[in-house]
Amino acid sequence: MSVRRALALAACGLAGGSVLLSAVVVGKQPARGGGDSEPRPGGSAVPSSAPPGLLLLPPTASCPPAAGWIERPAGSGSYWDSNWDRREPLALINLKKKNEETGEEELASRLDHCKAKATRHIFLIRHSQYHLDGRADKDRTLTPLGREQAELTGRRLASLGIKFDQIIHSSMTRATETTEIISKHLPGVKKISTDLLREGAPIEPDPPVSHWKPEAVQYYEDGARIEAAFRNFIHRADAKQEEDSYEIFVCHANVIRYIVCRALQFPPEGWLRLSLNNGSITHLVIRPNGRVALRTLGDTGFMPPDKITRT
Repeated sequence: MSVRRALALAACGLAGGSVLLSAVVVGKQPARGGGDSEPRPGGSAVPSSAPPGLLLLPPTASCPPAAGWIERPAGSGSYWDSNWDRREPLALINLKKKNEETGEEELASRLDHCKAKATRHIFLIRHSQYHLDGRADKDRTLTPLGREQAELTGRRLASLGIKFDQIIHSSMTRATETTEIISKHLPGVKKISTDLLREGAPIEPDPPVSHWKPEAVQYYEDGARIEAAFRNFIHRADAKQEEDSYEIFVCHANVIRYIVCRALQFPPEGWLRLSLNNGSITHLVIRPNGRVALRTLGDTGFMPPDKITRT
């Protein structure tokens, strides 16, 4: 067994949520005679075939199984769920339905009819800096610096030379104002406001943080709404869409971070481990086959250093 292969066995959370052996690099083990394995405390054994410098240990209770939501059947070879958006062609057709004239299933033609043909480009924009001391949402308007940030973001998007299809934005004041400034640089692009993209607590973070502990009911209420936003807006293109699309979503850090984790099929509880600057650009690509790629995460390289904030 190679050193690389032996070390790979140490990773927790392999397919099926179990680990057969763990490998720990230690000093060179002295040669020992007799038998195929060396007894260890507790009755376990270490195979004598272990390469020099490696001590193979049995699994311990400290290595937890993989999270239930990403577990897959043994032998699947991958954690990726190709039907994550419930738009996989094979899942959209009724295999029991027969063609009335021939009495045969026309599986190939039906699959082709359901297949997406275009790629969706999703640009997730975090709102600019705003007044944190506002008591109500209407009072939490953009700061002068925030307005500058939105101008810089709008210029950056315009400089890409892309024909954007639409701007969908949170109905909260800071997101709406950011959208208005950005849209001046993208004339003719329609704007749509939605409550689904409003800020909130998507899911209890893991590991927890001490400085932000909303009530449990907030996760219950906000989480359902933000998950609904993900299902409604983040998916592969409709089969009727012929050309690639480019859409902008102006919303909030918590919403964007949760969407990124869900789209990449990472544990959603890890959303708080990501950090996004005000006015930043996150670019997701959703291919016709349902594959998702993250082109940029929280890009603010187009802003001068003294204009970058994370409030």
